[in-house]
Amino acid sequence: PKGRGEPAAELAVMPVSTVYRGTLAHSTRDEALQILEDFVLGVDAEGKIAFIEEGQNVDSLSQTWGFQTSDVIQLEQHEFLMPGMVDTHIHASQYSYSGTALDLPLLDWLNTYTFPVESRYKDLDYARNVYTKVLKRTLRNGTTTACYFATIHTDASLLLGQIADDFGQRALVGKVCMDCNSTVPYYKEPLKECKDETLRFIRELLKKEYAHVKPVVTPRFAVSCSSSLLHTLGKIAKNNDLHIQSHISENKEEVKLVKQLFPDCKSYTDVYLKHDLLTDKTVMAHGCYLSDEELKIFHERGAAISHCPNSNLSLASGMLNVRNVLNHKVKLGLGTDVAGGYSPSMLDALRRAMDTSKVLSMQDAQHQTLTFEEAFRLATLGGSEALSLDDQTGNFEVGKDFDALRVNMCIPGGPVDMFPGQGPKDISLLQVNACVFDIFAGDDRNIAEVFVAGRRVVPFPDL
Repeated sequence: PKGRGEPAAELAVMPVSTVYRGTLAHSTRDEALQILEDFVLGVDAEGKIAFIEEGQNVDSLSQTWGFQTSDVIQLEQHEFLMPGMVDTHIHASQYSYSGTALDLPLLDWLNTYTFPVESRYKDLDYARNVYTKVLKRTLRNGTTTACYFATIHTDASLLLGQIADDFGQRALVGKVCMDCNSTVPYYKEPLKECKDETLRFIRELLKKEYAHVKPVVTPRFAVSCSSSLLHTLGKIAKNNDLHIQSHISENKEEVKLVKQLFPDCKSYTDVYLKHDLLTDKTVMAHGCYLSDEELKIFHERGAAISHCPNSNLSLASGMLNVRNVLNHKVKLGLGTDVAGGYSPSMLDALRRAMDTSKVLSMQDAQHQTLTFEEAFRLATLGGSEALSLDDQTGNFEVGKDFDALRVNMCIPGGPVDMFPGQGPKDISLLQVNACVFDIFAGDDRNIAEVFVAGRRVVPFPDL
């Protein structure tokens, strides 16, 4: 791991606020899952990782960094720290009906359920109720970073940013843009209004100067946006150096419709490319039917895909071949896609990603199944790379923000049982590895604490 025992000169006066000792599990660019047994990790006063060293160096580290060894937080035998998980695609406004209304294919589902529900967010009391609950639920489930779709309503979208900041979650928040092809006539905006309100949203959110909440330009998808609107949003993103999020190639009917709506474009990817919406700060959800040529364009542009396996299965949209995406060296993260996906848990996204890969392997014996280690990486470092935030978060590297989960596999009343040979005495590295892998069977009860930039955000403080 990248670590240091001696602080750089410019950091010498930065105090270390917290020091942990125990097992760490994270991903690196070279290793999908790296488990570090008996390591010491220090967090400075700004919430950044100051050092990561072997536990045997704790005495010398205490002298260098000025902390007392008696103040070191010792993780229990069945505890470990892992990076916070990154949800690269979630509709905060749809949380109120997650787990229901999954009886229709995508386009019918949007018109029947989604657009009528999202239209309610002009009511800020309603918005505050739902957005508060989705922030608390995702944080409880270990999501330290989320890329949110809100609705077309500027004030409610700004409220989502405020609530994310209040709870301390790292978030990209998007006011949804759509000016056509909605069967709910009151749920779309004229082009000029959409442009003006998007600019107002960006201006007012940036003016707040939230530490970890930023705007993201959000055309809903090509079906609901005119070419003029897409061009406008491409210019806004470029002029303000902003992230971009949307959907692409989610189901076959949608792909066919896009071809009809944009006959001059070679592919769904070409639609976004021609409108300057495919950049190294773009994340597109789904991508189930992208061709190899389209994946090549994604790689060349540095754009990312958010794999949302729960939603793809729940709405019977399709199955993304993750192995093919990775082979094309396209940035890839996981998304819950609430409410198309019924669970706000990134652990569920991790499991469903593996399930999808196994189904593809059953269909094709040559398919290389996604491993647990690879899925772990997609849920953490892969997600931060997909959102172009990997310089700040995603794993335990010195200088990055301490976005982390303290996981306890022996939590009272938890879903995981421990067995003989996994006791507190003489635990072997193999057993430590097994403890980390047991998170596959865990849930939010096993997440004892959640940290974003060094701030403990779960358990929740009184706000």
